[in-house]
Amino acid sequence: MTPGLRSDSGPRTARDPVTRTGVAGGGSGPAGAAGTGDRPASAPLGGAADPELSTGALRGPDLARAALEAARAAAKARGRGPGRPRRGGGAGQSRRRRSWSGARPDDRDPQPLGRLASRLAADRGWTDRLAGGQVFGRWATLVGADVAEHARPVTLRDGELTVQASSTAWATQLRLLQRQLLAKIAAGVGPDVVKRLRVQGPAAPSWRKGPLHVPGRGPRDTYG
Repeated sequence: MTPGLRSDSGPRTARDPVTRTGVAGGGSGPAGAAGTGDRPASAPLGGAADPELSTGALRGPDLARAALEAARAAAKARGRGPGRPRRGGGAGQSRRRRSWSGARPDDRDPQPLGRLASRLAADRGWTDRLAGGQVFGRWATLVGADVAEHARPVTLRDGELTVQASSTAWATQLRLLQRQLLAKIAAGVGPDVVKRLRVQGPAAPSWRKGPLHVPGRGPRDTYG
């Protein structure tokens, strides 16, 4: 035996290489018995290739495109394909708009402030109080500048408006014009706001000067 050489029949160690001579489908070596041969490690044992495992040789944009196709295929297999809504949305899922608003006015359009205030007053039951306030605020516009100069509204309770005139003559004149005044007020603020009109003369001044007084004839016609 030549020094430095070892016979093939001698014992093998764990470091000795093993030569695989088998091919796919069979062979004399251990690899041939398994039927794998020199097949790449990334190839599956059988059937179609998995898109998530067959991207080892791809680089750059091709790898990203292959990953996207794999994700689409997995989503389609789970029943969540493109255009298919999810079933059983939770409480926090937003509702989609079923229809678009057209060119005509819609409830979602910006509304004027006056219309919103009127709607709020109607919902809260403030319509009658606001109408009564308009009688006092628009008194000169409702009855005219001539009447407003010599008479002013005092109170409004249960549909009865109390008006105080500047003199006895104007108090008599307002009693004669009561029907016309009620019609003007109804046309300006609405019906059933002022149902009756009570006219008073000018307030008489008090002549009492202290806790003691003597009853007399009272104020004359000058004070109503």
